Amino acid sequence: MTFLYNLAIHAYVLAIRIASFFNPKARKWIRGRRGIFEELETQFDVLRAGSSRYVWVHAASLGEFEQGRPIIEAIKRKYPDTKILLTFFSPSGYEIRKDYKGADWVFYLPADTPRNACRFLDIVQPDLVIFIKYEFWHNYLNILKLRNVPTFLISAIFREKQIFFRPYGQFFKRMLTCFQHIFVQDEFSLDLLKKNTVTHASVAGDTRMDRVYQLSRHPKQFPLIEAFKGENDLLICGSTWREDEVWLLDFLNQKNVKSIIAPHDISESHIRYILSNLKGKAVRYSQANLETINEAKVLIIDNIGILSSIYQYGKWAYIGGGFGASIHNTQEAFVYGLPVIFGPKYHKFKEAVDLLAQGGGFVVHSGADFEVIFEKLQDETTYQKASEVCLNYVEQNKGATAKVMSHISVFLN
Repeated sequence: MTFLYNLAIHAYVLAIRIASFFNPKARKWIRGRRGIFEELETQFDVLRAGSSRYVWVHAASLGEFEQGRPIIEAIKRKYPDTKILLTFFSPSGYEIRKDYKGADWVFYLPADTPRNACRFLDIVQPDLVIFIKYEFWHNYLNILKLRNVPTFLISAIFREKQIFFRPYGQFFKRMLTCFQHIFVQDEFSLDLLKKNTVTHASVAGDTRMDRVYQLSRHPKQFPLIEAFKGENDLLICGSTWREDEVWLLDFLNQKNVKSIIAPHDISESHIRYILSNLKGKAVRYSQANLETINEAKVLIIDNIGILSSIYQYGKWAYIGGGFGASIHNTQEAFVYGLPVIFGPKYHKFKEAVDLLAQGGGFVVHSGADFEVIFEKLQDETTYQKASEVCLNYVEQNKGATAKVMSHISVFLN
């Protein structure tokens, strides 16, 4: 099976190379890994002086980074001499966080071939490793285990249909034995692991909850958005995709509600698509001033990195992605007590499932569904109940970072 796995990794890299001729993201994936070992050797020669500990943290992309960030910053606070290597699999994470100051190094992760894994670990020589949520790389994990490097998986969540728990999934299940400890988000994941003889696990929760809670205590202020809001209640539509906007823009054209749209894709062509399908007065954030923003009905956020703070100005939130692959981050919205509405692809996210069950989240399958839910939330009693569910959920589920730190500190003291 190892041979087939390695063959699949080589085939995957070849496929990305071919795709890089016409796909910008694939091109970044390839180019970002060129000369990576030489660069690693140069960087580590410069920075690896003295007897500091070295922690390697790996995230698939931006969302996983946000889960790992509270741990990185907690380590830096408690052990300021510890150096952090942060790696990403995806360009969408690396390109946005390559200048993250909380890490001493930020790199792409070389493809998981035996040669790459050995060379990478020979250079880095980490004292402790943290993988975030669902990254499982056979060669890296097995070499770390052979070298007795404490390796942890945090904010993990497991489902019965995952390959680890299939009759033919023993090869992948063995990867779970490479972790010193697995911190899962919920009791279901823990029970599923125990049922499959994986006992080195415990429930800690989702570390990203700590991140969004921390940000919500002191959010950035945006005078232009405050002026846009005025005395109005705002509908915040975050991380929307074309599949969301097909009906969402019709809704906004029909209803007298001020709203902010922060699309996932902020390319010029996509912003023009949104503008061309809005009948009311709309303005881009990058082109807004106090005069134009006061006249606007819809504000379009055409930059990256401020959505999490924008939710503070909202009363309701629609979270995009649920009509495509999966919904985006709901935590950034409900941490402010905003009831969250999302499409049908939400099942991979525990918080969305929980809030739906408790009455703080609402699923829609069409624009007509959205109109019904939005009308329902106009009732102040219904709204307040949903908002309180969201705020209580935050209080009940923060604290995962402290639980993880209490365990890994044994290996850093």
